[in-house]
Order: sequence, then structure tokens, then C-alpha cells
Amino acid sequence: MLVLSRITNEEVYVYTPAGMVRVMVVDVQGNKVRLGFDAPDEISIHRREVAEEIEANGKDPSKSNVGR
Repeated sequence: MLVLSRITNEEVYVYTPAGMVRVMVVDVQGNKVRLGFDAPDEISIHRREVAEEIEANGKDPSKSNVGR
């Protein structure tokens, strides 16, 4: 696992075969961090609980656009 420290408006880039995902720290308030994700439409991004629900229903979370 890669662990990074970032402050508001700093970004991290994740490169995948399907394209680049840009992750930005939008806001930090107390113990809550708001992140923004910018990715090609071919890349699905889900919260863990949503991905688990998609998987539980027999679907591939990487092919779902639920929550986009």
C-alpha cells in the first residue's frame, strides 16, 4: 500500500491501461477528507460499499457506472 500525505488542492495521478485517474484533495475538515476523481468514462470508480453491493448482485464493478 502506498501512503501519501497531501493537502487541499494537491493531486495524485493513477495510471491504468484504460487511462489516467486524477485524484484531488478537495477539502479537509477534522477527520473527514473530500476527494475528487477525474477519470475516463471507461474507468468505474465506486465507494467500497457500492462496489460490494454490485459484486453481491453478480455484476463486475469495473463495468458498472452506478454512482457516476
